[in-house]
Amino acid sequence: MKLAFEMNAWGGVVGTPGAVTDIGSGFYVTPGDVTVGLDAAAAAGFAGFELFDGNLLPFEDDMRTLRAAAADRGLTPVGVYSGGHFIYRDAHADELARFTRSIALASSLGARHFVLGGGAIRHTGRQEADYEIMASLLDEVARRAEDAGLIPSYHPHLGSIAESPDQIDALFGASSIGLCADVAHIAGGGGDAVAVIQRYADRLVNVHLKDLDAEAGGFMPLGEGDLPMSAIIRAVVDAGYDDWITVELDGYAGDASAAAKRSFEFLSSEGLVS
Repeated sequence: MKLAFEMNAWGGVVGTPGAVTDIGSGFYVTPGDVTVGLDAAAAAGFAGFELFDGNLLPFEDDMRTLRAAAADRGLTPVGVYSGGHFIYRDAHADELARFTRSIALASSLGARHFVLGGGAIRHTGRQEADYEIMASLLDEVARRAEDAGLIPSYHPHLGSIAESPDQIDALFGASSIGLCADVAHIAGGGGDAVAVIQRYADRLVNVHLKDLDAEAGGFMPLGEGDLPMSAIIRAVVDAGYDDWITVELDGYAGDASAAAKRSFEFLSSEGLVS
């Protein structure tokens, strides 16, 4: 397996403030210097990286600087992550314009994967029709990503419309998009990551690995939490998955660079590093 690391370990997650009044300007961003994360990922042994669409905005007119910084460290741009509300039909045109821009950024970077997360929850709660509404936009974004040479996927996420197993099933029953299996988010939402991977083996096109402290609810380096990581890795292999695996560690209170190294060493012990 080829291993990448998500840059949000070094800086967390914020959003562009204009999105409060302008849906089309809403991007995820990791604050700080992305090259710090690139340095740490390369030093830990990873061969690729993923980052948020908002972190590509400063390079929109000339992506050569970021591509060169990655190449200098021996890193391949693997994925770009984006997200949205999805459930408000009247906002679909504005969200689609933003996703189209993000797809162009990802393509310009030379990424392989375009990962989508999110899906808003109404103040009155999830509604059955929301999954169909969301699926219509997801599928259109997926088509545009594929047209740009990217592999699109949806990433179930805590705090989104697709959090628990039945909610994931509802969305994937309505949409044809591929699955990005983030095993810690699946487990945190009450699911069995192995079972979800097995259920959607034919739609598994991306994998995000991080461990979970089930009691505290925090994310952990691989092998240091409560997830059956060896069984999860076996399920990924048994599903026939042979693409990049991206390791994440957003929100970790410890040293992110040291944690990245420990996660890489764990995957080495599992036989995923040649």
